[in-house]
Amino acid sequence: MTGLIDEFRQGWHGISRPSLRFSIGFSIGCLTLSTAARWLLAMIRPDVYFTPYFPAVFFATALCGYRTGVATAVLGGGLGVALNFGDAPGNFFPRAVLLVIYTIVSGLTVWGVEHYRSVASGQREISKRLIREEEYRKLVVDELQHRLKNKLSTVHAVLHQVLQNHPQVWTSVDHRLRALAATDELITKVDGDGCDIKDLLLSELGPYGHVRFNLNGERLFLPAKLAVSLALVFHELATNAAKYGAFSSERGMLQVSWSTSDDRLNIAWDETEGPAISTVGKPGFGTKLLESALGAFDGKTEISFLKSGVHCTMQCRIPKA
Repeated sequence: MTGLIDEFRQGWHGISRPSLRFSIGFSIGCLTLSTAARWLLAMIRPDVYFTPYFPAVFFATALCGYRTGVATAVLGGGLGVALNFGDAPGNFFPRAVLLVIYTIVSGLTVWGVEHYRSVASGQREISKRLIREEEYRKLVVDELQHRLKNKLSTVHAVLHQVLQNHPQVWTSVDHRLRALAATDELITKVDGDGCDIKDLLLSELGPYGHVRFNLNGERLFLPAKLAVSLALVFHELATNAAKYGAFSSERGMLQVSWSTSDDRLNIAWDETEGPAISTVGKPGFGTKLLESALGAFDGKTEISFLKSGVHCTMQCRIPKA
């Protein structure tokens, strides 16, 4: 019984052809029901010959394929001719015309249903293949992300060993490596496609306390490459704010605002109530990073050291994901 139910489901969805035994039994069942319906209709209209057999042709084709549909159509036509059910035997011409119409309609029904079965079956095969490919892609991406994380940890350990006698250099490198790792982890959570700019800022600024900064802007999704570049910029600015700017003062505050115009992103980084900056040292690696990080996105970064604090503006193009 379970096997017959499975064959019924498979035939209905066009996945595979049911067995010959099931096809014959199903066709006979459809013809029997159709003949019974014709007998009941003949009590009202004796000249009903072929109409009740159309559903039998349709369902036989839909569940068992075009061969069974054709066989059902032929048998239905034969039953329609052979069984009178009270009709006058001399109505040959009307019966011949209806037989021709029945043959044409049955042929179109078989062709249409079989075409649908083929298309549906093809679409299901394509869907299955796409699902398998997506599962394989996800497996490969997960494996690559795992290896990248391990390599980043290895690089971190090697550099720590090499630079243990140079604490200032190590501190600078360590913070940037950790920022990259945190950004990669954030992007990985959204399947490697990127992340929202607010989530990126919260990830970078959260350790300094949520009461120390305000974020103003609409939700904006950043593609992965732009998210990584901005993460480095935000990390550099946040590090400088912790050492020399707003986060190094008890009353210091930071406000980050962003807006978009067409495909351009504008970001403003404003620090207030920080210690006064009297002199600015020679440009270092951090300054060069700020100047070049957004170059790949037709962008630029401008930084000003005001009496109220650091003011930095960033502009760049938002690439299509």
